[in-house]
Amino acid sequence: MGKIVAATGNEAVAEALRQVNPDVSSAYPITPATDIMQRFTSFVSNGKVKTEMILVESEHSAMSGCIGASAAGGRVMTATSSQGLALMWEELFIASGTRLPIVMALVNRALSAPLNIHGDHSDGMGARDCGWIQLWSENAQEAYDNTIQAFHIAEHMDIRLPAMVCLDGFIISHSIERIEYLEDDKIKNFVGEYKQLNPLLDLEHPVSYGPLILTDYYMEYRKAHDEVMSKVSKVVLDVAKDFEKISGRKYGLFETYRLDDAEIGLVILNSAAGTSKDVIDEFRSRGIKAGLLKPRLYRPFPYKEIGEALKGLKAVCVLDRADAFGGSYGPLFIDIASSLYPYKERPVLFNKIYGLGGRDYMPAHAEQVLSELVEAAKTGKVKQIKEYIGVRE
Repeated sequence: MGKIVAATGNEAVAEALRQVNPDVSSAYPITPATDIMQRFTSFVSNGKVKTEMILVESEHSAMSGCIGASAAGGRVMTATSSQGLALMWEELFIASGTRLPIVMALVNRALSAPLNIHGDHSDGMGARDCGWIQLWSENAQEAYDNTIQAFHIAEHMDIRLPAMVCLDGFIISHSIERIEYLEDDKIKNFVGEYKQLNPLLDLEHPVSYGPLILTDYYMEYRKAHDEVMSKVSKVVLDVAKDFEKISGRKYGLFETYRLDDAEIGLVILNSAAGTSKDVIDEFRSRGIKAGLLKPRLYRPFPYKEIGEALKGLKAVCVLDRADAFGGSYGPLFIDIASSLYPYKERPVLFNKIYGLGGRDYMPAHAEQVLSELVEAAKTGKVKQIKEYIGVRE
């Protein structure tokens, strides 16, 4: 067993980054991710890591610095939230299109306007199709574990793609939990020495990054990116097996809770899954076969595996902590619906939007949704496919 501590999610991520000891970090502060880089910068100042810390004038510059350092041949990381991620938009595509294995902690926060500093998933969902790997975390322990695994996944020689680790702003980032930190040597051995691939600073083997590709090869380049993405799921599972050996903690593409014999189910990301599990236990005590699926790997989305896990249920509700304005339904719902589309026999499906701008997700909300699922399973019908819950009338 490692060291048991009481720490916040931001502390846990900063500790994971200290143990990985990257070569370069380029960062700019934004709530609620500021604490990660503030703590990590203290590690740099106190000589606890060898990292070259680049303090820049904006999040756009932060990602630009990460791109340059990664292309040069270094292990690189950063952290951001909300508008910071939005300001990186241009650079996110450059990082992924150039196949640079940058790791970024994304402390999920609502997007302006109006200005809101609290947690929802608008930022991560807005960047879901930028070509980055996305891992989502229910609690501080998962944020710590996912951060460590993200380096191993992103830097895999079959992948070489950037990865972001998502954790809910304030709910996870600033709440104190019981966490097990692994020993420094275990983490060092797990992530291994950084392996360079076509580094700019290898003057004996000059390379070019960011070439101009017009109609002749751009489409082939994008298809190649998609093919690399198709390999990520296997690498994520392989890395999870290796991580289980040093930690005893098991990870997959997603987590299922009491789903094996379930007739109704919830699909939900991050911290709200914990609240939902307690209510599922209560429904189980009443003889109602309820279960839950919590995606961990959100991009690339494991459509086939999730479809197989959910196809046998009678009714499923997908809860989104973000909305896709003009897209009719929440982004997670759209992906779950797509995963179930190939099956002739599939559950009745509906969507709830919850917790925007940090609005509390309470056990009563989970109970309301599960009660609706019971009725939908009986009748095969839903009153309304999409609905906001917990909103003032």
